[in-house]
Amino acid sequence: MIEDLKKDVTERMQKALDALQNALARVRTGRAHPSLLDSVMVNYYGSPTHLNQIAQIGVEDGRTLTVRPFERSTTPDIDKAIRAAGLGLNPATSGDLIRIPMPALTEETRRNMAKIVKQEAEHARISVRNIRRDANAELKEFLKEKEINEDQERQGEEAVQKLTDQFVAKIASMSEKKEADLMEI
Repeated sequence: MIEDLKKDVTERMQKALDALQNALARVRTGRAHPSLLDSVMVNYYGSPTHLNQIAQIGVEDGRTLTVRPFERSTTPDIDKAIRAAGLGLNPATSGDLIRIPMPALTEETRRNMAKIVKQEAEHARISVRNIRRDANAELKEFLKEKEINEDQERQGEEAVQKLTDQFVAKIASMSEKKEADLMEI
């Protein structure tokens, strides 16, 4: 019963970590990276579709992304979607290839991006703590229903706390790495 709870807690905390990873991937650093365009949705024959499903995204050099649509007719829609995505990118279309130069980040922009990284990390930490709170409440419920004894409850709480500490450390590590990337010129 406690093992099932630990397994559930681990899965839920991992999902919070994955969500943070996705959020950090959307934060633009000075380098070109294909994951920057993961959140771009293109109107593809009337339905919103992820850009990476209808085009090949690559890195031309350290500061330029390339997007090569699988169907040439979707090029204007892709260009429009990238501009509308709110990423501050200005694509240039030449034939069936779209080049996206990454503008250099100013010091102020870097600081703002670092604040966003800190906010996302804090959201992930809150999420992990909420999962811990829920697990501890579940342990107390098990104790109340006489499904476990007090020692098992205490052991369960300690195990959940260890998991919480591990995931909070991973979140801090990811956040620090992204901030270092941002501040690197």
